[in-house]
Amino acid sequence: MKNTQRRLTVALIASLFALTGCVGDQVASSNAATKAETTAEPAAAPVATVNGQVIPGEYAEILLASQRAQGAQEAPNLVENIRKDLIRRAVLTQAAVKAGVDKQASTAARQDLARQNVLIQDYLQDWVKNNPPTDEELKKEYDTIKSRLGDKEYRARHVLVASEKEANDLIARLKKGAKFATLAKKSLDPGSKDRGGDLGWSNAGSYVPQFAEALVKLEKGKYTTAPVKTDFGYHVILLEDVRELQAPPFEEVKQQLQMGLQQRKVQEYIEELEKQAEVK
Repeated sequence: MKNTQRRLTVALIASLFALTGCVGDQVASSNAATKAETTAEPAAAPVATVNGQVIPGEYAEILLASQRAQGAQEAPNLVENIRKDLIRRAVLTQAAVKAGVDKQASTAARQDLARQNVLIQDYLQDWVKNNPPTDEELKKEYDTIKSRLGDKEYRARHVLVASEKEANDLIARLKKGAKFATLAKKSLDPGSKDRGGDLGWSNAGSYVPQFAEALVKLEKGKYTTAPVKTDFGYHVILLEDVRELQAPPFEEVKQQLQMGLQQRKVQEYIEELEKQAEVK
């Protein structure tokens, strides 16, 4: 039962993250940095003065927070290495400005893009803080995913071929006593053909609708007597076994639900802003 719950937990998480993308990564990165910042030391004195230019202590705090967010070890020389890095940056930046690199068009454009990235990340981070998913939304999401996954999982095999005629020929051979695993060696599915067509345990919602519909109608030990057409081709499906699928408690997956729903809300918010924008 524990293994079954673990599989459903993974399925729940996978279902959620199917709707996320690079925006989710930005928010996750922002949240990690925020956690690190909460443990950062109080505002420090200037790091150093390089050729008359002061390096603010906030620069060191930002880099330190970033290092901690990435799991950097709290080595004794971590702060000193950051100080050296900031001094090196200042020296190189001054040299670049002296050489006129900051006046180059491509350099200015990249600087503007980098500035946009920082503004976007901080803005989305603030938006997430002010618009967290409610418990009601999370429970609704939980129930929706549970309903989509169903309460059973199936152990199935299949053979995938290119034409209906090939599928009918396979069914005819099965009726004459051919072994399903042997016929599966001719399958077009590279992921299962070497395992006798075995797809392992999975819920019906993991499959495309046509496949799932045929699968749930089968009795244990039976195969489809007519080809099942999907976008991939024609399938012959064998149902080996069925078992109950027990969903994990809401509290057990709440954190994953919150992360996925939060990222989806950010994506929807961005799409709404894009719709409202006047683009010529």
